[in-house]
Amino acid sequence: MRCPCRKKSETRTYADCCQPYHVGVRAAPTAETLMRSRYVAFALGNAAYLSATWHPSTRPTEITFTPGQQWLMLQVVATNTIGDNATVAFIARSRIGGDAHVLSEVSRFVRDDERWRYVDGELS
Repeated sequence: MRCPCRKKSETRTYADCCQPYHVGVRAAPTAETLMRSRYVAFALGNAAYLSATWHPSTRPTEITFTPGQQWLMLQVVATNTIGDNATVAFIARSRIGGDAHVLSEVSRFVRDDERWRYVDGELS
């Protein structure tokens, strides 16, 4: 299976891309890699991974998914890392029923205990 965080023209598989992060074989080395793996976790309904990679200061008590939502595409627009702080701007497209949806966000990440964690995001 092609990894959902990659363009349809790319052949990188889920097993070689995001799965090692999801199963805990290794930690995401960059904020962008973490953001990509979190996108895939949303696409696959992996609430445990999302919770584990969410910073404790902003982590919700429950992670819910929109029934029938199909994630279609991820486009990383920009990344910026300064020390242990990073932002990743992205556009994600999904479909719910017959309706197309676009999520455009600048996500904030921090690195603590040698692991990147999602803090929050600003929708644009």
